[in-house]
Amino acid sequence: MSARERFDVVVVGAGPSGSMTAKFAARGGARVLMLEKRQEIGTPVRCGEGISKAWLPECGITLDKRWLAHEVKGARVISPSGYEFKVSEEHAGNEVGAVIERDEFDKALATDAAKAGAEIRLKSPVVGLLRDNGKITGVKVKALDRSYEVEAGCVVAADGFESQVGRWAGLDTIVAARDITSCLQYRLTNIDADPDYCEFYLGSCAPGGYLWIFPKSDDTANVGIGVQLYKLKQKGATKQYLDSWIARQPRFNKGRPLEYVCGGVSVSAPLEKTIMDGLLIVGDAARMIDAITGGGISNGCRAGKVAGQVLAECAQSKDFSEAALQKYERGWRDILEEGLYRDWLAKEKLTTLSDEDFDKIVSALAEVNIDKLSVHAILQAIQRKYPELVKTFEDLL
Repeated sequence: MSARERFDVVVVGAGPSGSMTAKFAARGGARVLMLEKRQEIGTPVRCGEGISKAWLPECGITLDKRWLAHEVKGARVISPSGYEFKVSEEHAGNEVGAVIERDEFDKALATDAAKAGAEIRLKSPVVGLLRDNGKITGVKVKALDRSYEVEAGCVVAADGFESQVGRWAGLDTIVAARDITSCLQYRLTNIDADPDYCEFYLGSCAPGGYLWIFPKSDDTANVGIGVQLYKLKQKGATKQYLDSWIARQPRFNKGRPLEYVCGGVSVSAPLEKTIMDGLLIVGDAARMIDAITGGGISNGCRAGKVAGQVLAECAQSKDFSEAALQKYERGWRDILEEGLYRDWLAKEKLTTLSDEDFDKIVSALAEVNIDKLSVHAILQAIQRKYPELVKTFEDLL
């Protein structure tokens, strides 16, 4: 290898959005390098591991027993006083349908990228950007055995919501505390899980967020919590909320942990700009995370497909200017932006509700058949019984 290499596209980060971008760019004829700072793709796992199956065909992903842990019929949503409503898997949103092994899922997507022609390098953290007269022209890499530079027509920031690449490029990537959820999850065994349903618990048990159960079998599940960062009053409070809830649940308090993961999740509005000359931002790095659920796999994959297809065209024309990348900006916003902004606005208002409000909401939903678990459908259903609860949500109806 020479001291400075040349690729059409360098993707920084081998998560789902990075691998999807790399796959479709390489499939379209671009010469692609994907760099991953860790020694193993998919680890450590920082994910509830619940996804919908509905969007997989759109992205060319086939259900695979290597990463499919369990399939569920739908979701149960439970209020603080125990009111509950169920919704089927096909109407439950992007985090319900399949419970996966996230590390194997990420490896499978990277495998698809490699089969399409992308080169992959592990333990290769990017430590800076190359520039020529202010324009981004590649990346600086510090591997175990050497430091080197890679020139590229376009650098893709797929390095998570803390995106260093976006920050180095000069984009405003700061996230407010109210737009970060502190998450913690156990994989618990020796419990009484409902194998047919994912479960979501609302209210003061998880201030500004929710508590989830994603079953892996009838005796093992991911049991986790997300709490809005600015609502935490002391260090370790997220764990205290989850441990306290588990201790009160006969179904779970005899459980034994097999895995323990924690981290922050962005629940902000998407970035106002995700391209510039020689740079494209995708997935969590572009804040393509659902602010209600904290889920970002499906959005990142769908946007990654658009990114890869546009980058393949750019490679053919040898034009990676901001003007040429506008097709990506328009493309992902056409399919995701309206929903992302609506859910972010709804999140801002949902964090102000009391346990009594959540009881009313869930009891109202239990009495009607909503055709889709979306913000718009839920607010319309609540409006019929408790119009006063949705007065402040009228702009979302």
